[in-house]
Amino acid sequence: MDGLQRYDSFATMPAETLAVFERAAQSADFFLSPAWLRYLAQSTLAQQGRLRLYCLYRDGAPRILLPLMQQEQARAGRRLASPSNYYSALAGPLMVAPAIDGHALGGMIAAIAAERPRWDRIDLRPLAPEAVCFQQLQRGLDDSGLAVQPYFCFGNWYLDVAGRSYAQYHASLPSRLRNTLARKIPQLRASGQVELEIVQDGAALERAIADYQSVYLASWKKPEPYPDFMPGFIRLCAELGKLRLGVVRIDGQPVAAQVWIVHHGVAAIYKLAYDARVAALSVGSVLTAALMEHVIDIDRVHQVDYLMGDDRYKQDWMSHRRERWGLMAFNLSTLDGLSGYARHVGGRLFRRLERGLPEGLRSGNTFQFWRGFSGRK
Repeated sequence: MDGLQRYDSFATMPAETLAVFERAAQSADFFLSPAWLRYLAQSTLAQQGRLRLYCLYRDGAPRILLPLMQQEQARAGRRLASPSNYYSALAGPLMVAPAIDGHALGGMIAAIAAERPRWDRIDLRPLAPEAVCFQQLQRGLDDSGLAVQPYFCFGNWYLDVAGRSYAQYHASLPSRLRNTLARKIPQLRASGQVELEIVQDGAALERAIADYQSVYLASWKKPEPYPDFMPGFIRLCAELGKLRLGVVRIDGQPVAAQVWIVHHGVAAIYKLAYDARVAALSVGSVLTAALMEHVIDIDRVHQVDYLMGDDRYKQDWMSHRRERWGLMAFNLSTLDGLSGYARHVGGRLFRRLERGLPEGLRSGNTFQFWRGFSGRK
């Protein structure tokens, strides 16, 4: 069997094909793995669309898995997108042999774009623009006759451990952060009976999950759009041997919790929260330092990844920044594709023009200014 095949779920994918991609995922990013995609689809994507798992076979063997989702929206056109949302740090193809299969990816996405009836829009996000697959995807969409617009998704801060021990890494931290840790650790110890635990699996797991949820509710963070997502995800990571769930308790009460994922030499900082009532103790920073020491000295990771966002505090802990981008492709021969392209390009043009306006005429002030200028009330 050669060529492009499509499956509607991992359950309908041949067992031997799924096994090949599960092995490939062991040396790829965690957010490209079938385990992650299966859980994401089951827990959050069911009402957003239908999964379409495109698989390219060469010489009778599966070579590339490109998970996509047919979006189902009222009065919308035919739209195809990456199966990603608020919880996704990365999307894109899972390739069995990237050095061999990279050039095949462009032809694969071009064939998908040419399906009949044609797609009005194809939205791939978030992608790593430094990866060869980004260029191949963009070229394939271009070759299919679609109008392609790359766009920024979010910044991504990460640490190159570079073979250092935690002590060596700690010495490289900004003096402000080192001084904070030096002051706050004794203060935290003096605040009561302090317990810092890093849970990976076993009997302590359910208590740690309950502690995480308790801390999250007491934190500054918005409620989760899918309340059951994190407990199930934590259990999945524990089952896969990838969980590092850090919890700090004072007098038995949880005050900080962080969910880290360790996979293929990378420690991803997925979720963190602390009780706002103990903010003065910098308990979140103390827990981050403890988890850093664990993943560097015990797990021996080569990279720590803060995943999504340009929050200023991440710069103190990390060494490098990269970006995650999307590729939006429009079919200009359909009404939905043309209107989407006009809004996308027009919005970007307006933002560029707005940046050149005086401060008082930007954003919401622009419309008020125009009404006054035109004489309308």
